[in-house]
Amino acid sequence: MRVKRQKRHRKSVRFYTACYGFRQPYKVLCDVTFVHHLVTNRITPADKAISNVLGAPVLLFTTKCALAELKQHGSMLGPSYSQSLEAANSLIIARCDHESPASAEDCILDVVGQSNSEHFFVATQHVDLRQKLLKIPGVPAIYALRTAILLESPSDAQRQFVKSSKEQRLHMTELEYKMLKKKKNILNSHEKDDPSGEEDAKRDTARKGLGVKDKVQFKRKRAKGPNPLSCKKKKMKNTDRHSLQERKDGDATLRSRKKRSRSWKGKKTLEADG
Repeated sequence: MRVKRQKRHRKSVRFYTACYGFRQPYKVLCDVTFVHHLVTNRITPADKAISNVLGAPVLLFTTKCALAELKQHGSMLGPSYSQSLEAANSLIIARCDHESPASAEDCILDVVGQSNSEHFFVATQHVDLRQKLLKIPGVPAIYALRTAILLESPSDAQRQFVKSSKEQRLHMTELEYKMLKKKKNILNSHEKDDPSGEEDAKRDTARKGLGVKDKVQFKRKRAKGPNPLSCKKKKMKNTDRHSLQERKDGDATLRSRKKRSRSWKGKKTLEADG
């Protein structure tokens, strides 16, 4: 049972990351009822327990309105009120625009908004709040059951939103349709003005301007030359050896002549000095 639950959680997390752009570390917006449940059932540390469910590191948030509600009605929670308040104060405060404190449920719905732009996982024990959140696209809901933390599966409304948005991306928008129609009218006017053999060249230039290619162009892999370091040296023929030997002999005779001429010039200068 536990393995099946982990697989379902991983599948739900993949759905939200792929379709709604959730990224690690995941941000979890905690209601005070969820914090109180963790404290009373001794599910600590809370961030580690939630990260085990989501399979990634998490950051825990709450709101000022939720803290104000906990301070106001905390005495109804019993002796664990002070521990719950201390645990809630240790969380990161998410920004809300309420000047006067609102109810925790309304505050969470306002922070999430219509699209959940901050990509919050919302953790709450209120069943009605979870049902409202699952109607909003891209809002995953977390709740606790005794000592287990569970992630709600994506609702039908959230799956339908993803499907409809995918179909919209497959079709052209009104602006794209107008641009395509305008380009088509330009091409038709060129064909009417120049019905001669130059219309093919005009069509090619128009296609290049639109970035349209007639055929897919692949880069051909051409054979390269062999590696010179891995090749053996060429064997010299007998004729080449003879020519090389003659060249060496000629160089040697030329050097000897130069030496003789230098020595003869040196002797002449000595005799002249004497």
